[in-house]
Amino acid sequence: QHILFLCEKNNCDTLGRVRLSVFRGNGAIYEGNNDLQYAIECWPVDESINQLNENGFIIDVYPDARKSCDKFSNIKSANYLPYVMAARYAKENKLNDCLVLNMYDRIADGTIANIFLVKDKKIITPPLSEGCVSGVMRRWLMEQYEVKEIALTIEDVLSADELFLTNAMYGIRWVKQFHHKTYSNLKAAKMHDELLKTLWR
Repeated sequence: QHILFLCEKNNCDTLGRVRLSVFRGNGAIYEGNNDLQYAIECWPVDESINQLNENGFIIDVYPDARKSCDKFSNIKSANYLPYVMAARYAKENKLNDCLVLNMYDRIADGTIANIFLVKDKKIITPPLSEGCVSGVMRRWLMEQYEVKEIALTIEDVLSADELFLTNAMYGIRWVKQFHHKTYSNLKAAKMHDELLKTLWR
């Protein structure tokens, strides 16, 4: 109810972005009573957010950090410094995004997205044990399609037929180039159309 009320006040009750942040009460780590507190932010977004990106993303690997693979790795938390630095690296190098590696030098996810690839008509994504965030769009796609969870190396990405990134905000974004490899977007475009039909039916 609070979210809907704020969206109406901020003129984004039809199409908007909402960020809900949940945190513990006041005090240091060993202090406080851990009462639940939260903050809600929302703002309008342009309708273009629902369109598949016409120009495919150009991405690379962020070289300066590795993500751990533990019980907290799958949570979208305020502890996201590697993602911030990877996003800055992408911007400085005129990239659309960067892939973040885990402690085993395998693919975890992107700066704000989960990664999927298509190879031999099979859809593949890293399992949660590889340290990726348990994204809302990732879960939805795995419920709708037959998706194999396989640990991915850089070599696996380079041998894929298609590559796309997903998050709850923009759905699906296809990747045109990673390193020297270029990709098609036939499966990603079809999945994007099916997603829109589900959202707006």
